[in-house]
Amino acid sequence: MDTHNPPTPDPDAHSRRRFLQRTGGATALAIVGGSGTATAVDDDGRFTSDPFSLGIASGDPLPESVILWTRLAPSPLERGGGMPEKKVPVTWTVAEAADMRPVVQTGTVFARPENAHAVHVDVRDLDPDTEYYYQFSAGGHRSTVGRTKTAPAPGAIPDEFRFAFASCQAWYDGFYTPYSHMAEDELDLVVHLGDYIYEYGIGPDGGVRNTSVPQAYRAEPTTLDRYRLQYGLYKSDPDLRAAHASAPWLVTRDDHEVDNNWAGDTPQDPDEQTVRDLLERRAAAFKAYYEHMPFRMAQKPDGPDQKLYRNYAFGDLVEFDVLDTRLYRSDQACGDAFNVDECQARFSEDRTILGDRQEAWLVETLEASTATWDVLANQVPFAEMDFLEGAEDGYRMDQWDGYAADQRTVKHAFEDHVRNPVVVTGDFHSNWANEITSARRDGETIGTEFVGTSISSGGDGAEYTDFDSDEAGALGRYVVEENENVAYNNGRRGYTRCTLTPDRWVTEFRVVDYVTDRGAPIRTDATFVVEDGAPGLGERCN
Repeated sequence: MDTHNPPTPDPDAHSRRRFLQRTGGATALAIVGGSGTATAVDDDGRFTSDPFSLGIASGDPLPESVILWTRLAPSPLERGGGMPEKKVPVTWTVAEAADMRPVVQTGTVFARPENAHAVHVDVRDLDPDTEYYYQFSAGGHRSTVGRTKTAPAPGAIPDEFRFAFASCQAWYDGFYTPYSHMAEDELDLVVHLGDYIYEYGIGPDGGVRNTSVPQAYRAEPTTLDRYRLQYGLYKSDPDLRAAHASAPWLVTRDDHEVDNNWAGDTPQDPDEQTVRDLLERRAAAFKAYYEHMPFRMAQKPDGPDQKLYRNYAFGDLVEFDVLDTRLYRSDQACGDAFNVDECQARFSEDRTILGDRQEAWLVETLEASTATWDVLANQVPFAEMDFLEGAEDGYRMDQWDGYAADQRTVKHAFEDHVRNPVVVTGDFHSNWANEITSARRDGETIGTEFVGTSISSGGDGAEYTDFDSDEAGALGRYVVEENENVAYNNGRRGYTRCTLTPDRWVTEFRVVDYVTDRGAPIRTDATFVVEDGAPGLGERCN
């Protein structure tokens, strides 16, 4: 979804919660200008300032393995991050407790300039369903300590699994306060559903943050160096760094990691950007994205291609099918309208949002699953949503409603093979609770969708979604009223927290009332319970 272009450790003294609070309370990185190329490394190879300014992260957890990530960048808002044009050794350590004792594993890797001095460490031979702590060191400096957790063993059924999902974090639209609260939740997993960055240029005052931003940020990112700078700015936020350090992440992108509403090889504005331009831009964007996320080697891009769709299982309790609904899709139908009536092109059988290979993979994966809960980690709303008030039906072409053939195929797979299908969704800058209805039997509920709001995109928001309406909250109110399968809407910022057991799924929509200033408290605006074997939204607790 577009957001408008902005103007030019002592274990006896610290419990796990204290540890996470300490991580979340890190001092914000000073955002100061500078276009110099001097490195922050002395003649002895020691850093003169903190090289771990962008934090640390873990991700893509398996029962015996997890990926650890960091990037050396003592000057993250300068080209090259203040690093020398040579490889630098980085030591990593995994331990059983937050004081980094006893040590489980340790090793050294090289941070290389061709990869923006980012490192991805695949730590293996770990115990399933186990909490670990990790730390990096380089050039006389140590990173903060991070917490991660491996997945349960195949066939195991955990008593409980807790995860949160988030998306859409325009840096200039507000502070990342929701992440500071997420970092305290002691989660098993964080799922990020896209729009980790926005590809717009940033004004000198940093938008609502009123913070000086260097001149290099005025231009929109199209090159590798410029995308790296954008990630450097975004990841410098202390609340985002705290959330990354608090739990393993599973991530996928949407559109703004490249360009707004791009579709496969088609730019948003073909008159302004050729296919060749988009492919070159995509290659730069994908490489920068990989460099800044805790991905496995299988997600390393090959030029303008990157395989992001993948499956992660957490015992037999839950499986996540992570989707990519941008790289393989057809161009949006009917002028990419938000709410168009009688768009027959959306029903065309040759239109796709998944592409043939991803669609076949998804159907086969759903068919093979033995999990109690099967989750689609997905970018854009899946359930039908009529956005036109009155007798006409107005569907948004950028989401699954614009790709009816693929939508129907996935629904059939849900009905034929899946015990409890749940879709978790980003993109929309607002919270929604939807029921997924059958493609075979009119009105029959076959699954559930939870659409999460943005972290900051769109500013403070409102209690109901309004977007461009003259009446605050008008859209959110009438969409809930006119769509029998849509039960809830809220337009504030925040994240969504989910607690799974073998018997039920509990979703909490966690919101803050403002992000245009720091320190907003968080609250649960609504809670929904889905019972095992009873598709759709069950009891709403508040």
